[in-house]
Amino acid sequence: MPLAPATGEQRATLLFQLCIGVYFLGGFLNSLVGLLVPRLRMIEGLNHTRSLLVQFAFHSSYLLFAVPITVLVVKFGYMRSIAAGLVVIALGCGLLAASLGSLGYMTVLLALLAVAGGVTFLQIAANIVVPVVEPARRAVSRLTLLQGFNSLGTVLASLAGSTLLLGTGRQRSGALADHIRVVLPFLAVALVALVLAAAFISRRDLLPASSTPRRVPLPGIVAVLSNRRLLAGGGAMFAYVGAEVTIGTLLVEYLAMPDILDVSPVAAGQLVGLYWTGALIGRLVGARYLTRYGATTMLLGCAMVAVGLVAVAIGLQGPVAAAALLAVGLCNAIMYPTIFALSLPDDHSTATYASMLLCMVVVGGAIIPLLTGVVADAAGLRMSFMLPGVCYIVIAAFARWRHRTWGL
Repeated sequence: MPLAPATGEQRATLLFQLCIGVYFLGGFLNSLVGLLVPRLRMIEGLNHTRSLLVQFAFHSSYLLFAVPITVLVVKFGYMRSIAAGLVVIALGCGLLAASLGSLGYMTVLLALLAVAGGVTFLQIAANIVVPVVEPARRAVSRLTLLQGFNSLGTVLASLAGSTLLLGTGRQRSGALADHIRVVLPFLAVALVALVLAAAFISRRDLLPASSTPRRVPLPGIVAVLSNRRLLAGGGAMFAYVGAEVTIGTLLVEYLAMPDILDVSPVAAGQLVGLYWTGALIGRLVGARYLTRYGATTMLLGCAMVAVGLVAVAIGLQGPVAAAALLAVGLCNAIMYPTIFALSLPDDHSTATYASMLLCMVVVGGAIIPLLTGVVADAAGLRMSFMLPGVCYIVIAAFARWRHRTWGL
């Protein structure tokens, strides 16, 4: 007897479950890329600016590829685009594994650009499939919960990746063994990405035909992209990604400083797991409280607390300063899904183009860390955290503005 067609609620639930794997993989991969920076800085001996080019290469692809990928998403649909992005990630991770072995620094940057091209597919398509099949208020909560699984991936990658990527400099067991330890996590990501791609292709019927992105004439696209809500949200998203990536990337070196915790790179890398654990806990708890207290109120409160914690990390020393900077992860917890949902236009049929802009401004994760690295080389690592602090002020301003215009 043939199975009855899935209801809209069942399709939404199954699609949400598939997206869990995508978000987990994205968090795992993002954390691995972040650990490449302290490896290049503390083990390979590069300065802040040059080592932070890793994040520049990874996040600049969002700006470079967002427009052509949006065209592909509109043409082929969300599910096929997610599958394509996962395949590109797998290929990019394979190239990255090869380049980390013997192909040199510039090839590493090119491989990261390729990996991030696949991630751009996911940023544009995967972030939309949940809001278009869920009621508006539940969409914020479910996006936050998905970000919780993203954080779980970053936590596990911090714990495992710090040993594999940062331990090779002190535990010399032969060039081949070192190479295997470094490339193993990226090869694992490639394998999981291919499995997920097959799952999305086989279940592409989960998204109803009515949710297919529609082509919008050029004047309509201009109107969508000039929406005040979207532009303000784009500025907040630029600031958020820049701040989170900067702090998560520089935490290893910060915690290893003699006047902070004076620990080894491996130990510092494992402690960074607490930063992502804070984001994990905050997202799982925040998904529940967002509907109770309102998205804009939660966003404003988290941004202002983050400003205070960054100030403590700059002004104090020892465990208190370390704990303050690690606690910023808890404040980051609800920011991405909340800013994303607060920025989208009311017309979901044009959401792909809005998502394109919000994906492009993720280039903040390329620009803010690089600028912070320049400041760190000139004025010291501690003072460079002033730049992420300013980013959180920008987010607070957006939350206050949206509260006045939306009342949530």
